[in-house]
Amino acid sequence: MAANMYRVGDYVYFENSSSNPYLVRRIEELNKTANGNVEAKVVCLFRRRDISSSLNSLADSNAREFEEESKQPSVSEQQRHQLKHRELFLSRQFESLPATHIRGKCSVTLLNETDILSQYLDKEDCFFYSLVFDPVQKTLLADQGEIRVGCKYQAEIPERLAEGESDNRNQQKMEMKVWDPDNPLTDRQIDQFLVVARAVGTFARALDCSSSIRQPSLHMSAAAASRDITLFHAMDTLQRNGYDLAKAMSTLVPQGGPVLCRDEMEEWSASEAMLFEEALEKYGKDFNDIRQDFLPWKSLASIVQFYYMWKTTDRYIQQKRLKAAEADSKLKQVYIPTYTKPNPNQIISVGSKPGMNGAGFQKGLTCESCHTTQSAQWYAWGPPNMQCRLCASCWIYWKKYGGLKTPTQLEGAARSVSEPHSRGHMSRPEAQSLSPYTTSANRAKLLAKNRQTFLLQTTKLTRIARRMCRDILQPRRAARRPYAPINANAIKAECSIRLPKAAKTPLKIHPLVRLPLATIVKELAAQAPLKPKTPRGTKTPINRNQLTPNRGLAGIVSKRAYESVAGGGLPFSANGRPMTSGMRSSTQPAIKRQKLNPADAPNPVVFVATKDTRALRKALSHLEMRRAARRPNLPLKVKSVLPIRPVVAPLVPVAPAHPASTSEPIILED
Repeated sequence: MAANMYRVGDYVYFENSSSNPYLVRRIEELNKTANGNVEAKVVCLFRRRDISSSLNSLADSNAREFEEESKQPSVSEQQRHQLKHRELFLSRQFESLPATHIRGKCSVTLLNETDILSQYLDKEDCFFYSLVFDPVQKTLLADQGEIRVGCKYQAEIPERLAEGESDNRNQQKMEMKVWDPDNPLTDRQIDQFLVVARAVGTFARALDCSSSIRQPSLHMSAAAASRDITLFHAMDTLQRNGYDLAKAMSTLVPQGGPVLCRDEMEEWSASEAMLFEEALEKYGKDFNDIRQDFLPWKSLASIVQFYYMWKTTDRYIQQKRLKAAEADSKLKQVYIPTYTKPNPNQIISVGSKPGMNGAGFQKGLTCESCHTTQSAQWYAWGPPNMQCRLCASCWIYWKKYGGLKTPTQLEGAARSVSEPHSRGHMSRPEAQSLSPYTTSANRAKLLAKNRQTFLLQTTKLTRIARRMCRDILQPRRAARRPYAPINANAIKAECSIRLPKAAKTPLKIHPLVRLPLATIVKELAAQAPLKPKTPRGTKTPINRNQLTPNRGLAGIVSKRAYESVAGGGLPFSANGRPMTSGMRSSTQPAIKRQKLNPADAPNPVVFVATKDTRALRKALSHLEMRRAARRPNLPLKVKSVLPIRPVVAPLVPVAPAHPASTSEPIILED
């Protein structure tokens, strides 16, 4: 009964999604709506997975500084990984959630220098926080309510003096005496002197112009003169004059006039007091925010003194009664029964009624967190196409702490699916690639320049697992679908079972005969197509009288190779490789091979089809289309086409094909 009773001030779990972790919130108010439901006004607390990577690095540096200052004992990498799940970030953000979404209680404490971080791992449902997160400004700041514990802030207790031992310390440097109870004056004489001091204060307010405006009546001036500031000044005057009444009287009324003593309650105007009450209602006892937003012309000490004097007035008593009456009308606690409905992410076993995510899961999958193969209940976790799952205990850990017990790469993938990052957290190339003003050509260049070369070096065990678990891996199917994920954990688990049985008959791995690097480079250099560079200073003459050729024919000609149209360049053989010979033509200058820069990726070519090219394409049969696609270097023969526009300019003469090619040039027939 007590476990399901939730009160104001409790830290609780809220569930907003069946697959995402719980939200950690603190209940501020419990309100009953018009339709009878209960809503909870809560304070938001954020996890590490809810903030950006830059703020996570800032939190890591703060954690390292805390460990160095507090001299924390060393922990393992797995414990350090789990401690990140126990860290929360407080915020000033409020929200209203249905009370029926509460899934249990938890404990959240402010991290102290005397705490040992590993103790939080031993306690269930226990969290800590040390930084405050601002969801609007996206900043992390230290909490102002820090508990200052340690040798830096506490005084050292001196050793106890022995019996009869005198204290040789200089008492005047350690403290200042403001009142002596063993003075020669009686209590009646002291009271008479205090009455005289109040009378002098009333007369001083009558002479002061500003006081006469604030307290226009004699009763208000006398009440202001009877405050504690006047009595403190009178008793301090007696102490400084050695409790001599004659000297103290003359000190109260010096040569310039009577002494006027005023406190913060008298210095503040009525409008400033109203502003203070409004700020106190909004911010509470956060005097820094009150001064910054409401009373910037007041000092912090003045605001604090006014607060404690304001608590002695009738205004404070009236507001306290109003708040008590308002609190009586609100709910103090609410009973929420235990949530027993099955989670939609449960994987239903074979033979029972299939659930939402139960169908389609392969056998032999292990838990992504603890890698166990046996569990009373399994839950689907992560992206649906990954087919990952968690056991019952790891699923509860994921829902409560927002992570897995062991670090894994799939945890980041699940985080990106459940809560996609904003564009501000992306890198510069990613943000530019998503920009609507970036063309596809510039985007391809950008990605090409930022791409890094990597080498996949497999271990001997991985190569053995490929051959032994060929039925599970299905390499031919995986090669045809390189984007489909492969569950490496299941293959490793199956390989560990089959490996002892196959140890008697070792696998025969035939070594591949690889060509030397010099031979491969030579072949690639011979096959690399290069464009001759035009020497600087030579300009190509332009014949402005030449008319534009037919659009349809130009489109067809541009699709064929340059060698088959203009007769320039190297002739190509039937298999697509250039024919090399030891002789070089005298008409062609020697071309020096240039090294291609892979970063300078060319712009993508866009082919815009016209009506004539579409008509020619329809005239080709399916077999001819496939043959032309396999051999794009050969000229194309079209037997019958639709009528084409009359040719205005003479056609460019087509060079004869290479003798090795049996095809004919393009023939256009009406």
